[in-house]
Amino acid sequence: MSSFTFMEILIVEDDPTLSRNISEALTAENHHTACVYEGLLADRMLKKSNFDCIIMDINLPGKNGFDLCKDFRLHNTSTPVIILTAFAELEDKVQGFDCGADDYLTKPFYMRELILRVNSLIKRNKQNNSRAEETPILVTGDITLNDDQKKVFRQGKEISLTPREYQILRRLMERNGDIISKADLIKEIWGRSFDANTNTIEVYVNFLRNKLDKPFGKSTIKTKVGYGYYLDC
Repeated sequence: MSSFTFMEILIVEDDPTLSRNISEALTAENHHTACVYEGLLADRMLKKSNFDCIIMDINLPGKNGFDLCKDFRLHNTSTPVIILTAFAELEDKVQGFDCGADDYLTKPFYMRELILRVNSLIKRNKQNNSRAEETPILVTGDITLNDDQKKVFRQGKEISLTPREYQILRRLMERNGDIISKADLIKEIWGRSFDANTNTIEVYVNFLRNKLDKPFGKSTIKTKVGYGYYLDC
């Protein structure tokens, strides 16, 4: 039995059988679920209602999951989003993360794995929100992170980051130049149920470098091979 109770989860999946199976599995874990079968209706629901986690398919009628997630992130940067897809292509995975998804499962998947990831993301999101209240402003070199506003600036210019890019940067700034391992980043941001051997962190660090360093001619995010990442400003 999950330790989470009465969490509101939106399931956006056009396969009625899979949608029902996901809903039943989450309901058995004491979650509340709402199901929608196409992207445009999901878009309207996301704008008027609050959820603790969103599970969405990529291939949806009306509006696909990539566009749905990207538009959702324009007004909500914290609620966890898990994308489901029938494809295991790396470019689809990267596109999903770039649109603001927090996690990614390829069909077919074990229902227990989905539940573990949902619970982990909800728990991590609550911890991140609590942690943000403790240290609202972080400054490293010419980089400023405002946790109250969820904004990042470099040399006075605002840098637009996805939620996971932002969280990784915040962890690195909190370490103030000390090394943090890939496994620790995964555990702190995604939770213990996430596969520590995934290349997800490498993907996000590359995103961060392209946004935080490349436009400014900097090389701030460093890799110490075999140990992890650190900031050098």
